[in-house]
Amino acid sequence: MKSYERISTLFGLGRVPIAPGTAASLVALVLAWPLALEGGRAAVLIAGVVAAAVGAWASELYVRETHDEDPSECVIDELAGQWIALAFAPLSFLAFLSAVALFRFFDIVKPWPISLLERLPGGFGVMADDIGAALAAGAIIAVLAHARLL
Repeated sequence: MKSYERISTLFGLGRVPIAPGTAASLVALVLAWPLALEGGRAAVLIAGVVAAAVGAWASELYVRETHDEDPSECVIDELAGQWIALAFAPLSFLAFLSAVALFRFFDIVKPWPISLLERLPGGFGVMADDIGAALAAGAIIAVLAHARLL
């Protein structure tokens, strides 16, 4: 397996037969908790941005090889997007669970303008709609946290 394939599929996690994106989001959740404990929300956000940048590169190469503009096995976008959404959440079980649910909702449903982002080409397009879903989920989490509902 090539390095960019390992990265874009999260070491093959994207090939699980049922809900690979949700599986990647759950892995992101498990990894984000200790990261947030040690480095706070900024560490989670930085991890998400780094994962998005590396993921765009890896996904670009994977898209070129497979000739598929949005391969379902590319789940690095879920890891990056989920981490970005979680960066908006206070460190609580309810807030993290809410961030996962909201991110998955926006990533699956892709309401406008998120739906426009998935039309972008190559690796950037693979990542862009998940970043949009992350920002939408993060905005709702931030409002709920500010209102002390999380």
